[in-house]
Amino acid sequence: MKIAVLSDIHGNLEAFTSVLDDLASTAPDRVVCLGDAIGYGPDPEEVVRILSRKGIPTLLGNHELAAIRPEYLDWFNPSARCSLERTLELLSPEVLDVLRTWPSVLEVEGALCVHGCPPDSITRYLFEVAAEEFPKLFGSYPHRLCFVGHTHALRWISWDGATLEKGPFGRRPLKLQAHRRYILNVGSVGQPRDGDNRAKYVLWDTESDTVRVRCVPYDIAATAEKILALGFPRINADRLW
Repeated sequence: MKIAVLSDIHGNLEAFTSVLDDLASTAPDRVVCLGDAIGYGPDPEEVVRILSRKGIPTLLGNHELAAIRPEYLDWFNPSARCSLERTLELLSPEVLDVLRTWPSVLEVEGALCVHGCPPDSITRYLFEVAAEEFPKLFGSYPHRLCFVGHTHALRWISWDGATLEKGPFGRRPLKLQAHRRYILNVGSVGQPRDGDNRAKYVLWDTESDTVRVRCVPYDIAATAEKILALGFPRINADRLW
């Protein structure tokens, strides 16, 4: 079985539709989104509506959390908060109701899915976990694989009960070792921060026990122009490049 795992679309409709086109060619059996469908980008309403229309299970990200629970706005830095406040002006009551239905965790084919950090954190970044904390972290949930987003960076961390290994995803599929457990950061569709401006998602093949990255070009200029026209902070457009 092939499972597509994507995250952090961030209102980037051009990136999302290009990824959907790529999914048509890779033909996964299931698709799941790890949250932050909104925020930073110019088309949050349409992105959420497409996710709903296609029946793609989607997690609650930190941007959705703040959209439905305004007390979390103070968690954001000033630029991100400004972006989210502008995003809220673009969302209909119907879409806000959709966000309220999104869960904080999902299980897909025996793998745990969470936006930020296992076992269930929406807001904690994986890079905030010190090396000595990982044995306890892996002990906090039973799943062999955990897929996360949030940092927009493509990274993996593994643990065999004694040694910790970590690294970036490469051009070749990552072969998962049967005796190790993994936390797999799937990067970002709408605002990648790994030095490659193409939209990213991963394909998990349960039969070959591999995870590979898909890099999808899209019309960055169109998204950037809409971001500026709608009054979002310029950094949201500049960092797409």
